[in-house]
Amino acid sequence: MTGLLDGKRLLVTGVLTDASIAYATARLAQQEGAQVVLTWYGRMSLVRRVADTLPKPPPLVELDVASDEQLAALPDKVREHVDGLDGVLHSIGFAPASCLGGGFLDAPWPDVSTALQVSAYSLMSLTKACLPLMPGGGSVVGLDFDATVAWPSYDWMGVAKAGLESTARYLARELGPRKVRVNLVAAGPLKTMAARSIPGFAQFEDAWDGRAPLGWDVGDPEPVAKACVALLSDWFPATTAEILHVDGGFHAMGV
Repeated sequence: MTGLLDGKRLLVTGVLTDASIAYATARLAQQEGAQVVLTWYGRMSLVRRVADTLPKPPPLVELDVASDEQLAALPDKVREHVDGLDGVLHSIGFAPASCLGGGFLDAPWPDVSTALQVSAYSLMSLTKACLPLMPGGGSVVGLDFDATVAWPSYDWMGVAKAGLESTARYLARELGPRKVRVNLVAAGPLKTMAARSIPGFAQFEDAWDGRAPLGWDVGDPEPVAKACVALLSDWFPATTAEILHVDGGFHAMGV
């Protein structure tokens, strides 16, 4: 039986624990026939331990998306394991503590700039670094959290997500002629490592309770992973600059 990603070569960022969307996507991608390469930053031993629980333990490549040197070296590092890429999962976001939890008016610019660089600008810098590996085109998928409204405690990360959404649109425009598609998946709240860094995360969980028409399980990243895998496949050949909501329908409901 042919898998949805048979023969595809994917670079997956953001695997830190087995509860992450990136991990669920890597696992499902392997099950659908893809070769997967993971990136790591800061905690190689932790990422290696988690990666070894995947169906096929993948190779790891060090990457700090804020480092021009590491971004420049990325194509050669990836080529040590695969001869090119067909897709990239951008699952990267970070904001210093001052940028979250209700201190919107007080967060200093150096902290805000870090949040914007790592969480939004990195979609462009990572994609640009991978372009030499995708001469025939490919698919870039980023993970989003609906930035059309203001959320409690999300503060400058919400601004960064708005920047991510705009960055994806401009990337789609720039890279369409190269047959590179750029799309985002706006997930509902999930109990990931990133979520635990958001003060008052329970407010997000409470908001989804009873409002998402399909319901929502904060402990199950599988629906989001399936959407990522679909967008990384050949089944969306004419879709780019799209934000696909995987949130149980919450985003479309009123009070």
